[in-house]
Amino acid sequence: MSSRPNRYYLRSVVTLLSLAALTVSHAASAVARADNFVLLDHTGKAQELYYQDDASAVIVVAQANACANAASWLPDLKALQENSPDARILMINSQDSRGSIAEYAAANDLDMPVLHDSAQIIGQSLELNQAGEVLVMNPESWEVVYRGYVSNPELAQVVQALSDTEAQTLPAGSLAQATQGADAGNCAIAYTASHEIPDYANDIVPILDKNCRACHVEGGIGPWAMSEYIMIKGFAPMMREVIRVKRMPPWHADPEIGHWQNNAGLSDADTRTLIHWIEAGAPRGEGDDPLLAVKAELPTWPLGEPDLVLEIPTFEIPATGVVDYQFPVVANPLDHDVWVEAATIVPGDAKVVHHVLMGSAEKAPEENDRESVFENYIMGYAPGNESAHMPEGTGVFVPVGGVYQFQLHYTPTGVATTDTTRVALYFAKETPDNFLRQQVVLNPRLKIPPNNPAHTETAYFEFWDDATIYSLVPHSHYRGKSSSFELVYPDGDRELILSVPNYDFNWQRTYSFTKPKVVPEGTKIVHQTTYDNSAKNPSNPDPDREVPWGLQSHDEMLYGSVSFSWNNESSDVPMHSNLTAGSAQFVGFLDKDMDGKLAKEELPERMRERLGWFKWWFVDTNFDGGLDVAEIEAMFSGD
Repeated sequence: MSSRPNRYYLRSVVTLLSLAALTVSHAASAVARADNFVLLDHTGKAQELYYQDDASAVIVVAQANACANAASWLPDLKALQENSPDARILMINSQDSRGSIAEYAAANDLDMPVLHDSAQIIGQSLELNQAGEVLVMNPESWEVVYRGYVSNPELAQVVQALSDTEAQTLPAGSLAQATQGADAGNCAIAYTASHEIPDYANDIVPILDKNCRACHVEGGIGPWAMSEYIMIKGFAPMMREVIRVKRMPPWHADPEIGHWQNNAGLSDADTRTLIHWIEAGAPRGEGDDPLLAVKAELPTWPLGEPDLVLEIPTFEIPATGVVDYQFPVVANPLDHDVWVEAATIVPGDAKVVHHVLMGSAEKAPEENDRESVFENYIMGYAPGNESAHMPEGTGVFVPVGGVYQFQLHYTPTGVATTDTTRVALYFAKETPDNFLRQQVVLNPRLKIPPNNPAHTETAYFEFWDDATIYSLVPHSHYRGKSSSFELVYPDGDRELILSVPNYDFNWQRTYSFTKPKVVPEGTKIVHQTTYDNSAKNPSNPDPDREVPWGLQSHDEMLYGSVSFSWNNESSDVPMHSNLTAGSAQFVGFLDKDMDGKLAKEELPERMRERLGWFKWWFVDTNFDGGLDVAEIEAMFSGD
């Protein structure tokens, strides 16, 4: 139930009475209530319909670039937006490319989002057939209280009725006249023809095999198994819902930015096929059920028989409460050096293991040095990210002796349990050409204001030599809303290389480039995350709290993992320095103007006081008024 004051319910009652007299000639076939959906707009931002429930009215308008009639109704739409500031307007384009939509929005000075319905499932479900056709929804119930065209003068009256609890009853009248001449001006929406209902065995099962059943098997991380038709039929409504809001499949990268290995996103064609089949009643069709012919099984080790299996000490997880991060170590049992080329982490109880990070070290870390897991990092586990294979020609060197070290985050589920997580390691048969390196772009000083629906934090890491970037992992907690990685080249050019506009804390994906990004010395990789610390975020533990950096999920992180190699490094001649990397990381989260150095006012207060005026001139060795990475490194090392 909505938490808004009772006056909103009064408004709903009055509005329904006010609109009762309005009729639409095609109402019998029109949608009475809008189901939720998520679409990316022309700027790449995720827009969720039900997130707009704080508006007085939600107005959805069909848009098409080629519609010549738009010249007459766009001014009316802009006037409606100006005169109804409490209402929300969402335009939907179901036929043009996002790039051309963005050009259209710029050319027509549109400051309202134009949603890109690339799979055409939302426009069709709302029965939007002509550009300029408009639906008005009551956000209290998501009922469609008006269907017509922007040019109809009664549209403004309907919107006003939803905005004003004292609105008078609107005069009765038919909106049918608003449809006259609507076909003119190339305004019909060109939906992909769907003449036949998709066939379960030939059309649907192959899509499920390709996109879903790796998780939805007995013993898998999916909550139910796609074992036979009756299961698919029973969960079909849920499948429709999670596809429409982009919750499943759990792949959240913007499809128009970057090309990725093992892309788990549904194609537009497969999305249309699944949704059309479900909306047709999920018919069984003829023939045998292919899901019963071959039983899907979850292999213990998906990458094959490992060279070494490590068992992390068993840990007891209580039924409730907050479990401190665990940092177990396992002695390296081998008597020789190895290069790790792949790994798989399998939790003993996947329900309670939120994530596992793994690295190696010469000795067990001290109490205050547990983050050293990153200094010779091997991989991280989270649901959807169970295995890692090092890029061709690279590996992680693990010398004889020492330990494997871990960071485990457990989340109680209401039932006490134990976990014994196991790790499979695969070693290179020959020495690889280069080391795989890993760097985290972070900001441990973030502070997210209370009740802020869109607070953004940024940090960067500057490559001090030519490098090749292989993969990226954005990470935040319950308040994470969207994330991105952008390259800023030495000449100032910028390139967005990953956008995750609809971040989901439940799925920690590694995004590996199909073609690695080669960057020159001096390139900055900028990581940015936007947080929703408002009551509208259903996952938010406490919107009234200023949220700091913290390991536990009720706190937050700006954390972007980057896997790369140095182009001038080789397995025979190492050049990487963890001290230099740490210094670059330090500069990257404090340097707000991104000029490559830290001015006095950018330093933490205690550090600024400790340096004072006199010591500053001993650390600012080039006397340029700021501390660069080399100067920070010298200060940290005591040189």
